Amino acid sequence: MVIMEEFRHERLSCLAVCAGAGGLALGLEQAGFDPVLLLDNRPVACETLRLNRPDWNVLESDLLDFVPEEHRECYDVDLLAAGLPRVKASAAVRREDSDEELRLLEATVMLVHGVQPRALLIENVSELASKPAYEPIRAVVEAELEHLGYEYAWFVVNAMWHGVPQDRKQGILVALKGDSMRDFVPPPRDTDPPPTVGEALGASMAARGWPHAAAWAAQADQVAPTLVGGSWNRGGPDLGPTGSKRSWARMRVNGGTVATDVPGPDDRWDPSPDGADLVKLTVEQAARLQGFPDDWSFAGGKTVRYRQVGHASPPPVARAFGLAIRAALGRRGPAPRDRQ
Repeated sequence: MVIMEEFRHERLSCLAVCAGAGGLALGLEQAGFDPVLLLDNRPVACETLRLNRPDWNVLESDLLDFVPEEHRECYDVDLLAAGLPRVKASAAVRREDSDEELRLLEATVMLVHGVQPRALLIENVSELASKPAYEPIRAVVEAELEHLGYEYAWFVVNAMWHGVPQDRKQGILVALKGDSMRDFVPPPRDTDPPPTVGEALGASMAARGWPHAAAWAAQADQVAPTLVGGSWNRGGPDLGPTGSKRSWARMRVNGGTVATDVPGPDDRWDPSPDGADLVKLTVEQAARLQGFPDDWSFAGGKTVRYRQVGHASPPPVARAFGLAIRAALGRRGPAPRDRQ
């Protein structure tokens, strides 16, 4: 478990768009950035944000319809942060009829022109930051940032490098106004290995008296495969595609669904490697595998709650990059985190 000293230094300002369930904003809050506004077009995501932070200024609106002139608090913020829907490389060749994900990326870069933040942080698929197929998209973003006077860098980061018990790669774009980018140092990887699934979830599996919790946790000795939120428009909750389900099955987890509650004292479990009894994870356990704290709640029914978790950005990664951006801007951050 991560323990953080209470933040005692100067708070900075942040505008968060496509905020989702708040993973990016929560991690940045831990790094000392307070949001002046959070924007998302899904009512349930906005409900989640308000549920956890009643004082946050949450606006339910599509980014493509957002007019910064109507929200003067957004001007001259320290950081513009965007947890954007996953951009597909194929969108780059359809400029007049591009995918919505690409339009949202372009809208975010244009928002830089409107609000003039000191720094920009965009989180997306790892391929956006590294694959040749995405080069046309990167070129458009880079040209606009250079025109606006920003220097930038792309990064591929794995959430498990920052204590998240999940093998989850992310593409990160950091841009800083003027020459501040030369002072940006990418966050270092944790020196300790990330918790395994068993270490992260063992206590919660035992919460209702399941007698097999310790044995299950001992054999769940790997980090989780990437959690996938799936489509908002169809299907029920599951933990990912076929390959991920096979990885879950090796840890004796049913990756095809999500449970309402953890196992109880009468639930069966065969400890043999080829046993047929698989446990199901709850939404709250999935959230822990994303790096959310236990007191972060998600609005809606089970499927919608899991969708929010699966699509979220892990807060510890956002915290790490938030601290690195603070340092580049010349602002002190909180004490390094310790492990318990």
